[in-house]
Amino acid sequence: MSSTDKSERAGKSESEGTTNLCYTFDEDAGGAVGGCLPVTTPTFTIGSDHNGSETVRQTSLLPDHESPTDRQDNEKSMITIGKNTSQLPLFSSHVSFNSNGVNGKQRSGSIGAAKTSTVENETSDNKKKKKTSRSEKLRDLKAEMEMDEHKVPINELFNRLETNPTTGLSEQFAAERLQRDGPNSLRPPKDTPQIVKFMEKMFGGFAVLLWIGAVLCFIAYGIQFSQSSDPPGDNLYLAIVLVAVVAVTGAFSYYQDYSSSKVMESFKSLIPQYALVIRDAKQLNLLADQLVVGDIVEIKFGDRVPADLRVISAQSLKVDNSSLTGESEPQSRNPEFTNENPLETKNVVFFSTNVIEGTARGVVIRTGENTVMGRIANLTSGLDASSTTLSREMAYFVRLVVVIAVTVATIFFVIALSFGYNALAAIGFLIGIIVANVPEGLLATVCVMLTLTAKRMARKNCLVKNLECVETLGSCSTICSDKTGTLTQNRMTVAHLWFDNTIFETDTSPTQDCATYSKESPGWTSLSRVAMLCNRAEFRTGQEGTPVLQRECNGDASESALLKCVELSIGNVTQHRAAAPKVCEIPFNSTNKYQVSIHELDCKGDRRHLLAMKGAPERILERCSTLKVNGAELPLDCQLTEAFQKAYDDLGSLGERVLGFADLLLPPDQFPIGFKFNNEEVNFPLDGLSFAGLMSMIDPPRPNVPDAVLKCRCAGIKVIMVTGDHPITAKAIAKQVGIISQGNETKEDIAKSRGVPIEQVNPREAKACVVHGSELKDMSSSEIDEVLANHSEIVFARTSPQQKLIIVEGCQRQGNIVAVTGDGVNDSPALKKSDIGIAMGITGSDVSKQAANMILLDDNFASIVTGIEEGRLIFDNLKKTIAYTVTHLVPEMVPFLLYIAISVPLGLGTVTILFIDLGTDIIPAISLAYEKPENDIMLKPPRNMKTQKLVTDTLIGVAGGQYGIIEAAACFFTFFVVLAQHGFRPMDSINLRATWEDASVNNVKDSYGQEWTYAQRKCLEYTIYSAYFMSIVVCQWANLIACKTRRNALIEQGMINHRLTVALYIESAICILLCYIPGIQSSLKFYPVTWWYWICPMPFALAMLAYSDIRKVLAIRFPGGFIEKELLF
Repeated sequence: MSSTDKSERAGKSESEGTTNLCYTFDEDAGGAVGGCLPVTTPTFTIGSDHNGSETVRQTSLLPDHESPTDRQDNEKSMITIGKNTSQLPLFSSHVSFNSNGVNGKQRSGSIGAAKTSTVENETSDNKKKKKTSRSEKLRDLKAEMEMDEHKVPINELFNRLETNPTTGLSEQFAAERLQRDGPNSLRPPKDTPQIVKFMEKMFGGFAVLLWIGAVLCFIAYGIQFSQSSDPPGDNLYLAIVLVAVVAVTGAFSYYQDYSSSKVMESFKSLIPQYALVIRDAKQLNLLADQLVVGDIVEIKFGDRVPADLRVISAQSLKVDNSSLTGESEPQSRNPEFTNENPLETKNVVFFSTNVIEGTARGVVIRTGENTVMGRIANLTSGLDASSTTLSREMAYFVRLVVVIAVTVATIFFVIALSFGYNALAAIGFLIGIIVANVPEGLLATVCVMLTLTAKRMARKNCLVKNLECVETLGSCSTICSDKTGTLTQNRMTVAHLWFDNTIFETDTSPTQDCATYSKESPGWTSLSRVAMLCNRAEFRTGQEGTPVLQRECNGDASESALLKCVELSIGNVTQHRAAAPKVCEIPFNSTNKYQVSIHELDCKGDRRHLLAMKGAPERILERCSTLKVNGAELPLDCQLTEAFQKAYDDLGSLGERVLGFADLLLPPDQFPIGFKFNNEEVNFPLDGLSFAGLMSMIDPPRPNVPDAVLKCRCAGIKVIMVTGDHPITAKAIAKQVGIISQGNETKEDIAKSRGVPIEQVNPREAKACVVHGSELKDMSSSEIDEVLANHSEIVFARTSPQQKLIIVEGCQRQGNIVAVTGDGVNDSPALKKSDIGIAMGITGSDVSKQAANMILLDDNFASIVTGIEEGRLIFDNLKKTIAYTVTHLVPEMVPFLLYIAISVPLGLGTVTILFIDLGTDIIPAISLAYEKPENDIMLKPPRNMKTQKLVTDTLIGVAGGQYGIIEAAACFFTFFVVLAQHGFRPMDSINLRATWEDASVNNVKDSYGQEWTYAQRKCLEYTIYSAYFMSIVVCQWANLIACKTRRNALIEQGMINHRLTVALYIESAICILLCYIPGIQSSLKFYPVTWWYWICPMPFALAMLAYSDIRKVLAIRFPGGFIEKELLF
């Protein structure tokens, strides 16, 4: 290769920014010439592509006689060198190239590239070859998106993306890029198979305990079968019933949760179907998933944006970013770069947002999973849903029951061996004790109670998707609430007016009784006339009977608010507009920041033209020479200008959007009726107007939200506002609803009151704080924790989806149970990560609803408070149910213990236990779900998750160690009474078991010398079963009434839960039927009992009831004492 050729090659490096590329050129077979080549940015490449730029293809050094197959293989890997570069090591020793030089000559050779060559990172996320772990990927997704496509000059961006704004990409190059980057769609993550989810319901949580019980029953039956040719079927029946209980409750629970956790399917619904694309200078209507980076796309009103686009040109473009950023106002977009933050700059529109006005042309800068929406989708689907507090509590209960059962069973297994029982018999005893400790009916009871509560909550507009989350909401200690649509009404409303040099508060009631201004005043007449004429919003047809504030409008939110305000005040806007037809209009644009319309107006019998203008107040004032005050047009002097500025600042400080209004009656001699106005080459005056006044708007709080926030405070729940809206607006709404309470100041407020810089104020002096997203971006985890710990009233504004997630994680690090409300796609990661995600049912996106655990059907924050109360109530009622259930486990287990320890006949059979757990006790336990809340349920702080568990040592101690012992004493009192009634004194029944169960012995003597055959003994044993069973039922009457409350005395709570009363009757009826129905003695082992046996346990039941109420009264009288701490569960 000649030096001339080399200089030609190097001569292509003439623009700024170069990097050295080392090369060697083979010259014949005998040697090589080498050196370093300065590579120019932005367009230097080697080898030609479809746009005339050159490419470098990585390959090894090959001889001139390489095969065609080798050449094809060598051309597979292409690397483009451009201005936006990153370090890419080139590990092959050489790079071959084919290029036409400046003079058209063909050059060939090979280039050896240095390891530190810079290579364009066109879509860095797609080109990462290093596999990262799942946690690293999530960490990347949580980080703020770093991009510069909105900042670089547009021509530089075109060069980087190798596209042309007029002709677009070529079909061939687009196909290559599509193959490289993949389709413009969201790839769903690997979902857990439905069979796995079903098995988790069948074998997870409390169901494990029942499966263990069933297996042990099968083993016990097997042991009995090995020892006898005709074993009793008790254990077999119990095993089958346990399996059936688990299967039914597991299937029911799976069915309830079947529709949840389908987040990605909702994201798919956001994908636009088609897009208008420019390729090869032709307009094509392509499937949106075929778009690639660099495509030129056109969008218009009604379209959904098909990818992240940099705006090239726009005409009155407005997009709805509410699902992405939380901003309720439509956002104008144009080619102008206005903000470093890509979410706030005006020259970018985002994938899946809606175009609500105008048209635009843009270049695709990100597709598929690399879009902002794609990152949110990956972040949401990649997060593990938090386990519910109830599932953790039930897991703890299972472990506790297992430990107790195994410990007791092991102790008595050892005792049985020491007493001389053979190993198989001792194993049988061990299994019997473990099974007796299993509350067979509790799983079904809890499932039914949660379902009943979920239905009750649905009637109160809280739809629960996951049954276990019912209790989680009651445990929450922090609510991170979105602003728009949750705390506010999600409709812009005129809040204040300024005319006649006075600020007035508007009245939004239908009757307008509370209006503080005169509707007939000249100032309001002039202001309202401009507001309704210079306004493109219209009421939709067919809403004549609908209240004005609830009517649907065609038009943006601000103009709709103005329309409703004027309609409420003067009415008949449609007729007024008809009397003043519009003849010309200049639409609002972001450059001028005003809108102008010209109308034909009847002015005292004379038809004239009225020019009406509205827009940014400072821009409107610039075009005015007078200001209307009390019907007079006063020259706009310094005094009036200062009055305007003060009113503007006052309204702006309230977080309200302020618009200015002005008008001008055009001279009839210059602008007669029929004059041809031109809105492009303006032929009418836009200066010298008369300023009419100001109108300020805000999305107002829902009426019942302040009361709901106050209830949360009383319940010890911290309410944090997390919004994408402006900090001033967020702070104003926070003060109105009570999130920032009256008298509490932020550090900015303190600095302003002291007249010192903010830096001189200690942040800990302020109880309230407003944190901007730009500040949050630079905070470390410890700094976020400090903000959350040291401020009781917090507002986070201008937050991104990743920041919302970080806030939730920060609250969880504080040990809080976090509830998150949201309605947009931007809320979905935080909804998924929170302990209880709450989506909006009306305004909420499908994505947020799928990511959430609960849906507010009325979008009302106050409904959350209702849900919290229901959640706390179900926690209390579950504790009562578990206490009620645990109590009868003791009298069920004691017969087996005494059977082993002192060899008395067995007092209770396995089938009898089954009828207690799944027969008499299950309906009373469920009836506790209907128990009303105790007086203090919303006046106490959220429970401490570490100390105030669902099942505590105190609960076990009271229910099992106190109530259970009383029940066991009552049952054994009846047990010994029955034996004594039939001739066996209590002392004589000790060590009687062996001969009692020996079928070959038919002459067992009682205390009076009477002989009992084996059949007679069995009849007496079944009578004992019935009497023991009946004694448990009688004691459970008292236990149920005692468990009605945790703190209140019975006389205070009353017996108003009529379902509980009915349950007592049902429990008694089941007991009577089992004991007295003829024909079931042999199959179910129930024999009739004498009526006065019912009296035996009653003194114990009354004692239990009296002890319960005395304990609660003393605990209330001596708060914080031993009784309250140790004897109240």
